Amino acid sequence: MASAAEAQGFRARHRIDGEILLILPGSRRGEVTRLADRFGDTLGLLLENRPGLQAVIPAAAPVAEMLAGLVADWPGDPLLLDPRSFSANGFAAEKRAAFRAADAALAASGTVSLELAAAGTPMVIAYDMNWLSWQIMSRMARVDTVTLVNLVAGRKAVPEFLGPACKPAFIGAAISTLLTDDAARRDQIAAMNETMEKLG
Repeated sequence: MASAAEAQGFRARHRIDGEILLILPGSRRGEVTRLADRFGDTLGLLLENRPGLQAVIPAAAPVAEMLAGLVADWPGDPLLLDPRSFSANGFAAEKRAAFRAADAALAASGTVSLELAAAGTPMVIAYDMNWLSWQIMSRMARVDTVTLVNLVAGRKAVPEFLGPACKPAFIGAAISTLLTDDAARRDQIAAMNETMEKLG
């Protein structure tokens, strides 16, 4: 995990004074294709009430070029952290610093939730899949959450918007709550700490 000084260094390098929202739309082309428009629309809704919000997008290497094209049309001049512009170690350090500096995150479902938990970054999880896959998965599911923090902590501390619920208005409202409601942030951070302790 990055230090507080490294987080401040990240803000200084990129001249960010306001709130930071990490946006993590996945590492596979299919999921990025499905989620990018919705994540960009969510950012647009948030910027209506928080014009100083800075989106930071740490791109996974397999989708970096694709993401660069997609986020060019997003509102608010998002900052894309492109691994092609760094050494491997340099990108890892920049990503860790961004995670520590962020006020909240919007992420696709996956192991990134544990990275965010380790950094203490409150998050909202959103994910969609094609209609048939959703029908099959929703019928087979034996648990009512997919986020590792929720599974390990045993409660839904991290808001999830999956399948038909993966809509910008719902996602944006949950992110706004995390940015304004100290109790919601504290509850999620407690669940993340509990998860890290249980996982050793």
